[in-house]
Amino acid sequence: MAAFTTEAPPTLEAPWPVALLATKIKQYVDRLGTAWVEGELTQWNVRGGNVYGKLKDLELDVTVSINVWSSVASRLDGDFTQGDRVIAAVKPDYWVKGGTLSMQVYDLRHVGLGDLLERLERLKRQLASEGLFDVSRKQPLPFLPHLIGLVTGKDSDAEKDVKKNALLRWPAVQFRTVYAAVQGERSAAEVTAAIRQLDDDPEVDVIIVARGGGDFQNLLPFSDETLVRTAAATRTPLVSAIGHENDRPLLDEVADLRASTPTDAAKRVVPDVAEELVRVQQARTRMQQRITHQISIEIDRIAQLRSRPALATTSWIVDTRAEEITRYVARGAELAERTVERAETSVRELAARLRTLSPQSTLDRGYAIVQAGGHVVKQTDAAPHGTPLVITLADGSLDAVSAGAHPRPDAG
Repeated sequence: MAAFTTEAPPTLEAPWPVALLATKIKQYVDRLGTAWVEGELTQWNVRGGNVYGKLKDLELDVTVSINVWSSVASRLDGDFTQGDRVIAAVKPDYWVKGGTLSMQVYDLRHVGLGDLLERLERLKRQLASEGLFDVSRKQPLPFLPHLIGLVTGKDSDAEKDVKKNALLRWPAVQFRTVYAAVQGERSAAEVTAAIRQLDDDPEVDVIIVARGGGDFQNLLPFSDETLVRTAAATRTPLVSAIGHENDRPLLDEVADLRASTPTDAAKRVVPDVAEELVRVQQARTRMQQRITHQISIEIDRIAQLRSRPALATTSWIVDTRAEEITRYVARGAELAERTVERAETSVRELAARLRTLSPQSTLDRGYAIVQAGGHVVKQTDAAPHGTPLVITLADGSLDAVSAGAHPRPDAG
């Protein structure tokens, strides 16, 4: 490689050669130290004793190329293959001639089962402390779901088991299936996306995530933190039917219902139409018996009431009240007669007083009333000579003409 001594920055008038740029990049990369990283082997190709592969991040879609030279590969403990979860001591290496960056592997180790269990336990404690496993968070399943969202592998036995048993129990039930990888590097992301898709569908009443069991490492995607948190946040009730009794994935803990197998999930989500018809018939029988019993009780109660003397002979009411009514009638007649007598006496007294005060009584004693022009004559000057007069006597009246005034006999 040619040596370059210039340190002047490149410009439009004095650009660097490509080799100089590549050399400076290599010099910078070579200063980077070794780092331990964890990931999944997505490629592992052995050629001439050297290994060329790729290492992928466990959560994000990020991949780097790795090289394991034969001198290092011969010292590695155990066999490695695509899909293994590993920890590697890597150092960045820039290939000047090809302009590519790769990671030089100096040590490579499998992630032990103990390490995985420890990490899962830490994640489990963290999620539990956040309350994601609390029973109070779990949603009740609908009694009769019309549309079931199913997340499973395409053409899998789990899909067949769920649909077969559900349709046997309730033929009218419908499914909306979203296929996803249930094993391997893509499974966590695809299952997470499928759950979100079904949760956003307003027609889906319940979601079943089904897989037909498997060993511990195959079920690791169902303990992925993003998947577990997505399942815990769903608004639609979610059933986990992973089917592994010994090592339960964390999805089982946050699900609203855990089913031991896909078949068990179908039985617990969909009611049996035959069993429900039996329950309906039993309920109708109990209702009929209860109503019949209640009617019998009321009939007996009415018969007891009718047998009492008060209702058996109704005339006693009239008989016991007749004498009392007779007394009241006699008493009323007596009071009425007394009232009339007192009124007659009062009338007679008033008539006598009226006759005493009446002008007719005065006329009967020989007096007369003289009127001129419709007015009673009280003074002689009110009837001068020639004035027509009307003289009222006890038994009638007389017409007369005034002949003039005469002085009173006693006038002195």
